[in-house]
Parts: sequence; C-alpha cells; structure tokens
Amino acid sequence: MELFELTLAEAAAAVEERNLSPVELTESVLGRIDDVEERLQAYVTLAGEAARDAAARAEREIAAGGYRGPLHGIPFGLKDMIDAAGMPTTASSRVRADHLAQTDSAVAGRLSEAGGVLIGKTHTHEFAYGLTTPQTRNAWAQDRIAGGSSGGSAVAVAAGTATYALGTDTGGSIRVPAALNGLVGLKPTYGLVPRHGVVALSWSLDHVGPLTRTVRDAALVLSALVGHAPQDPASLRTTPTAYPLPPGDGDLTGLRVGIPVNYYFDRVAPEVEAAVREGHTQLAAMGAELVEVEIPMTRYVQATQWGLMVPEATASHERTLRSVPELYAPDVRILLEAGELVSAGDYLRAQRSRTLMRQAWLSMFDRIDVLAAPTVPMTATKTDQPSVSWPDGTTESVSDAYVRLSAPANITGLPSLSLPVGRDHAGLPIGMQLIGRPLGEAALLRTGHAYETAHPWVRPPA
Repeated sequence: MELFELTLAEAAAAVEERNLSPVELTESVLGRIDDVEERLQAYVTLAGEAARDAAARAEREIAAGGYRGPLHGIPFGLKDMIDAAGMPTTASSRVRADHLAQTDSAVAGRLSEAGGVLIGKTHTHEFAYGLTTPQTRNAWAQDRIAGGSSGGSAVAVAAGTATYALGTDTGGSIRVPAALNGLVGLKPTYGLVPRHGVVALSWSLDHVGPLTRTVRDAALVLSALVGHAPQDPASLRTTPTAYPLPPGDGDLTGLRVGIPVNYYFDRVAPEVEAAVREGHTQLAAMGAELVEVEIPMTRYVQATQWGLMVPEATASHERTLRSVPELYAPDVRILLEAGELVSAGDYLRAQRSRTLMRQAWLSMFDRIDVLAAPTVPMTATKTDQPSVSWPDGTTESVSDAYVRLSAPANITGLPSLSLPVGRDHAGLPIGMQLIGRPLGEAALLRTGHAYETAHPWVRPPA
C-alpha cells in the first residue's frame, strides 16, 4: 500500500507512534497529484510548497512532544467555497477570479489549530449551485460525473490526492459525490459546524462537513470542527465534542433502524435498491431492530427545497448578477435569474412547508433512532448525460434525480451520513445514507462504523 492510500485513522496512528513522518505522507500525496491531477482535475488551486512547510513544521512539533491530535501532520483539501488565509476562494467561478482570503474561515482555522496540512482548494460546481462539478472526473471512471457540488473534494479523497477534505452541502452536495466516488460523506446537524468564512449559496440550507474514506475518519474530522462560532448567526451554542467509536465489530442491539416504505425506493435503480436493502439485512444481523416507517410530506420535498434555495441564492448574488452576469456559467446564471421571479409569498410558503416537514420528521423519529435509505437513486451518470428516464415513464434531469433523496435532510436540518454499500454491474459505487435526530451524529457514526467494520472500505482503481 502507498502512503497516499492510508485512511486518516491509519495515518494518524502511525504519525503519533512516529512510524510515519508527516513530510513523507505529504510528499506521497503530492506525488499522487502529479500522477493523476491532469486527468481528474480535482483541484482549482494547489499549495504544494506551503504544504511542505506545514508538514515539516508538524514533524518538528511532534518530535518535540507537541503532538496535537489525530489531524496533526495529515494532508487535507478544502472545497473552494471555504476561506483559507492567503489563498484564493473562487467558488470555481470567474466572478471571484481575483478574490484572496485575508483570514481563515472558522473550519479552516480549526483544522490549522489541529495541525493539519492544507494541500489545496478543490473544485466545486460554480458557487455550489449544481450536482455535477463539470470540471472534475469521477475517481472510478473518467467518463462519469464526479457528483457535486463538492465533487473536487470527493475525487481528491477517493484518488489519494488528499487524506480527507471538507465540502459544503445545500441539497446533498457532500453526500452525492461521496456516494458516486465510494466515500463517506457527513452532513452534520444544521448549525453544528460553523459556516463563517464560507461562501453562501442558501443560508438556511447550507452545511459544512467532511468527506473521508471511512466512518472513523469522519468522526475524527467532525470532532475538530464542532463548537460555537459567534460570527455565524446559525451556529449552535454547543461545546467542542469528541465522537469516539468502539473498536471491534460493533453491536447494534437496541438500535431502531427505520426502513422507508415510500419515497426513498421510488424511481431508484434496481442495483441501488438491492444493495441498500442488503445493507438493512446486515444492520439487522448486528442486532438492530428494523422498523418500517412512512416518510411524511414527500410530495412537497422538491418544491420546498427549490422554494428556499433559489430565492436565497439569488439574493446572495444580486449585485454581481446585475453587474457582471456574463461571468457566470450558463446553467448557474439561469437559476439565479429564475430566483428573481420567486415571489415573497412563495418563499414564505416554502418556509412554512419546511416548519411542518421538520415537525413531521421529528415525530417519525419518536419510533426510530436512524433512517437508512439510498443516498442517490442511481450511480454516476455519463458526463454528457442530461437526464434519466425511469420505467414508470418519468424523465427528470440528472441534478433533480440526485437531489431528490438527499434534500429532506437539508430542509429539516437533520444529520445525514452516506457510506458505500456496494457497486453496480459497471463497478461504480453505491451509497446508503443514514439520517438521524438533531445532534444525532453519534448514532449515525456508530451505525455506519458497525457496517463498515463488516464491509471494509474498497479503494478505487489507480
């Protein structure tokens, strides 16, 4: 195994025991970038020399007895929506081509304090307003989309050009590329991870979270990110929290896992449904109780998601949309201009719908601890495929199809974890998402860790 292939937990243990140098690990990752970046295009900005300096500094600190924890000396990537002092934050857009961050975002600052080694900024679908990240290629098959909008972060981790990365998630933008690239992606509870210094798409739906190779890795990164930040008005007044995971197989006795009887298996590829239902069987074999549940208010999901996101995104871009509209990519410009047509009444109705939906979902969680469902209805589509057709005669755009199953967790603000549970006939990864109660990250991580212990992470082809 090459050093760039190590999981975060594996690398951290070796660094702590001084069996692995942060410099060696960073050089391995940078070498991997040299080998694959030209064809995968995960990064918009690389910081190779700064990363080497940070790795050497971490090595000196650890040698002097100043080990800071499991992220110390570990290379990571940041989605190009997240400020890191001295680096551009372009949101993969010509609109922000001359932007240079003066200070760290809250999350970048916390990773820096933990001793992390920033490798670079990863591509996003422009301003995170899409589900494909067209600049970037899937780590498993270059003729397939990476997923979006955190596609660059996902491909970097899957391809070994970062040990872990951060993304943002407004309608599924962490979990979708995680599912399509065979990774773990965690969207925390709304407000648990602060968004100060992160370019906004839709302020009431935006989340920041990790993309990693394992659930244990996700727990390690999340532990470094949580905690109140007063600069973010949505930041929860929580104290920093660790998310330890038990060693060994994991026992899920007493855990109630919700099995949706509607919505989540409608218009889903047969191989995806089969893999997720087999995941249910495996959770039951580890002691979980499977409880069938009906998902509430499903007919309103997409209308509510778009009714909130579109006008909020347009409000965020009001000035530049009028001054430099030609600098936006056509697909993003169309969506931003459409937001100008959404009335105040429609936006308020979407807000009311969100309130009712959240209340209904919380009532559903009186009966269960975790909901287990497909992350996306199909695996990665071809890069030039605009839509998908289903046996019932329905045709929907690729973006609508991917967001359909992930959006409920954004609307309700509930935590959601996607993890790989199989591959289709073409060898492409399939993801299952676990959704929990507010601040229920520990239950999601425990459940996902138990599953992946029995089904170890499969690395993508070189």
